[in-house]
Amino acid sequence: MKDYHINIFYSEEDEGYIADIPDLKFCSAWGSTPEEAVREIMIAKAAWLETATAEGKSIPQPKYRPIIYQVG
Repeated sequence: MKDYHINIFYSEEDEGYIADIPDLKFCSAWGSTPEEAVREIMIAKAAWLETATAEGKSIPQPKYRPIIYQVG
């Protein structure tokens, strides 16, 4: 299975880096560095998938692709 795309950006408001997974609704994490944000989003992703599975919810297939990869 292909893995989910992760967005990472700096947030002035939060004074740190935000990582999110667009295919997993509301799955995001914060870190003081990009590396920390990635570590935290991997934990959040595992929790998101575990919770969805336990609640019998469907797991979306990875499909998000940033526009830069769609221009061809």
